Amino acid sequence: MARAGSILSVLSLVIFSSACSRPPRPMTSSGVPLAGPLIPARTTMVTAWDFPKNPLTDTTLDNSRLSSDIRWGFKLFTNTPSEARRFTPSRVSCSNCHLNRGQRERSLPLVGVAGMFPEYNRRSGRLYSLTDRIVDCFLRSENATGTIAEGGEAPAAGANDVLPSPTSKEVLALAAYITWLARGTEVGANPPWRGQNTIPATALVPVAKLDARKGEAIFQERCPSCHGPDGQGVAVGDKKPGPLWGPDSWNDGAGASRVYTLAGIIRYAMPYLDPGSLSDEDAQNVAAFINSRPRPAYPFKQQDYLTEKLPVDSVYYAKR
Repeated sequence: MARAGSILSVLSLVIFSSACSRPPRPMTSSGVPLAGPLIPARTTMVTAWDFPKNPLTDTTLDNSRLSSDIRWGFKLFTNTPSEARRFTPSRVSCSNCHLNRGQRERSLPLVGVAGMFPEYNRRSGRLYSLTDRIVDCFLRSENATGTIAEGGEAPAAGANDVLPSPTSKEVLALAAYITWLARGTEVGANPPWRGQNTIPATALVPVAKLDARKGEAIFQERCPSCHGPDGQGVAVGDKKPGPLWGPDSWNDGAGASRVYTLAGIIRYAMPYLDPGSLSDEDAQNVAAFINSRPRPAYPFKQQDYLTEKLPVDSVYYAKR
């Protein structure tokens, strides 16, 4: 508990003490200057795997416990199944959705986001801290609940190694990295690049009218070079997309299991080197196809949306 307390107490200092500092002009690790803090959505082969902020090469970080956790959090973010084995029965890493280590425009960037917590979470109907949100990602996007007994049974008292908590060392390290990404940004102000993966309401197709077969045809035409025809990912050197369905993918309680949420990611972040080339309708049909495929079940869906209305695109909740 002492370790958890020391990290939690200093996380806020990273935000508040650094918000007044003026960061240097952002550049990618390959030396490409940027107009802002993020890799552009439409990237090139030079910057496709790049990221402006790298704690492993940041000379301002020292040998303190916090600096060590920031560096480990970066590694956790980049290779979650390897670095957080006990909480990641899936083969999905944080960076599979938050591209370029959470530093790419319109790909769910996390730069500056730490300063917005705590914030209200509609699914749970309560305020979330940053560590609460990370725990939720582990439970759902990384399918950490796949480690517990079938049928949704809660872990026994004292089984702290079964499911992540806000004081788990992996959660705190990821919080340290995400908070480090907030250096030089204004606390309490939503970054302008947040929330940009949303298809306009006027372009949404009713879920019942989406065509998963058409989405499969688009997927097989545009996506196999990275994701493979089976959706399990194609290795490119040491990089590989996470599985889009099947037992190693995110579970059906994850945000990406909502059709419109996944469609927004597809619409603005995919294909990897040609984002924005799919239409609003095509992105929604592809999302409908992906979410028609089998995936692990989140065992606690009955605890979601108790105070808020169930979103219409939450297809896996329809029969609860």
